Amino acid sequence: MSDAIKIDIWSDIACPWCYIGKRKLEYGIAEYEGDEGAVPVEIEYHSFELSPDTPVDFHGSHEEFLATKGFPPEQIGPMLERVTGIAASVGLDYDYGNLKHANTVLAHQLIHYAKARGMQLEAKERLLKAYFVDGRQVGTIDGLADLAVELGFDRDDVVRSLSSDEYLADVRADQQTAIAYGIQGVPFFVVDGKYGVSGAQDPATFAQVLRQVTDEKTEVGA
Repeated sequence: MSDAIKIDIWSDIACPWCYIGKRKLEYGIAEYEGDEGAVPVEIEYHSFELSPDTPVDFHGSHEEFLATKGFPPEQIGPMLERVTGIAASVGLDYDYGNLKHANTVLAHQLIHYAKARGMQLEAKERLLKAYFVDGRQVGTIDGLADLAVELGFDRDDVVRSLSSDEYLADVRADQQTAIAYGIQGVPFFVVDGKYGVSGAQDPATFAQVLRQVTDEKTEVGA
């Protein structure tokens, strides 16, 4: 059996659990790939905006941003400390002190731009790292163009694409599919088109789902 397993992932650049979930999925895939009967795993990311009303460039701290979303101020510090600790457990060095809040719709367009050129996974990783680790600007055309150059893309062409909303329709199509699936929070993983996994689950959970799908494909092909 050689049929690959497809994993469709809805996530947002500004979602801390999405980056953590990405790492846990990667660890789970690595565990699964150690199995004798493992098959290739293909990943495709889809756009989801957790906070589409966020300004292009929010001038304020992360704590101030969360306060505008209704989080009790006394709970914000402990919550961020917990998330930072979980991120560190999977090798991610979150830096909330330098994080620059931004609207992510242009970042999603850049990921679609990269997808059309066979670089979606690299772009997704770079943008998540830029946001949560490097404190880079991911909401403006200039900021995104700078990051795109690091990925090997032509800066002028990226500026052209983002300025014209070339991939905005693709972003909206992803969002409509999420609505059709009933996805209300991210990360959300759809494995082989039929199993939904919500949240940043442990690597073993992802590995087990992949094994289950592999078993089912083997039975069908028998």
